[in-house]
Amino acid sequence: MNETYEEYLKRLSAYKEFGYDIEKERRFFFDKIQPLSGNILEVGTGKGHLALELARQGYHFVTVDINEDAQAQAKKYLEHFNLVDKVDFYLENAESLSFPDNSFDTVVSLNTVHHLVNPFLVMDEIIRVLKETGKILLSEFSKKGLEIIEKIHQREGGSHHLYRAGLEGVQGYLAKKGFVTEAFGSQFQEILTANR
Repeated sequence: MNETYEEYLKRLSAYKEFGYDIEKERRFFFDKIQPLSGNILEVGTGKGHLALELARQGYHFVTVDINEDAQAQAKKYLEHFNLVDKVDFYLENAESLSFPDNSFDTVVSLNTVHHLVNPFLVMDEIIRVLKETGKILLSEFSKKGLEIIEKIHQREGGSHHLYRAGLEGVQGYLAKKGFVTEAFGSQFQEILTANR
């Protein structure tokens, strides 16, 4: 078994001790963002958890992340399931994406906003590369979700750095940019959908 996948299984178990079923929450997000179509961009590859779900569902898509180590782990994770060929990986800053205007039908991001130093710059870039008829699909940890994440990181000897712009601020920003937004939530996460 690949080391990255073993780490993921340990993390799943740790979260479940706090009542947080990561896979169930990811399915909840995935169900709420359907239907997905066209060219898809994932902002914030992380360790590849959403990328795996998208690839398992048969989507071919582009994913970007600024963290080279995390993206390398994501590639290994998808290789474990023989799905890495479904994903085009780009190492870049989402504040300045390399893609042309109007490139994507869908932009999706899971648990990334709280890591962003300049979330509105990233939103501007997402809007720029999004087609006029496209949609933005975001998810973030709820307050309770963040508390559990912090406990897990402390247990592992670290901390979970966050800027916590929050989806509420992003929702207001997108509304000012002419998007119609809708919010959903579960105990552990907040979901925001936006389209023009």
